[in-house]
Amino acid sequence: MIYGIGTDLVRTERMEKSLASPAFLRRVFGEEERAFLLSLSPRKQPESAGANFAAKEAFLKACGTGIGGFALCEIQVLRKESGAPYYALTGQAAAWLEENRITAHLSLSHDGGLAQAFTILEQTGD
Repeated sequence: MIYGIGTDLVRTERMEKSLASPAFLRRVFGEEERAFLLSLSPRKQPESAGANFAAKEAFLKACGTGIGGFALCEIQVLRKESGAPYYALTGQAAAWLEENRITAHLSLSHDGGLAQAFTILEQTGD
């Protein structure tokens, strides 16, 4: 059963400026996520960071909590070897998903200076 859906859109030029701040990186992106972003070429970092930020917002919207529901760095967005994105949650965000028997599905896209994320939260079991 669908628990919630969320979507968000981010201008990647906004991320370009924010990525210069180590404090922003630590507050918004988890350790594995930061390593992923820093492994990319400087040209690709803003679009991937923008997509990841949009995914965090989309997740919070799908949860029904909005900003402040969980720490943003607990909502990591990583990539499988195939390039497919997925959520790697920690802390309270991970506990909430487990407690509510929810699986998170994620789709990302970026083009023309915009990055978009779409999230579906699926509740399983009784």
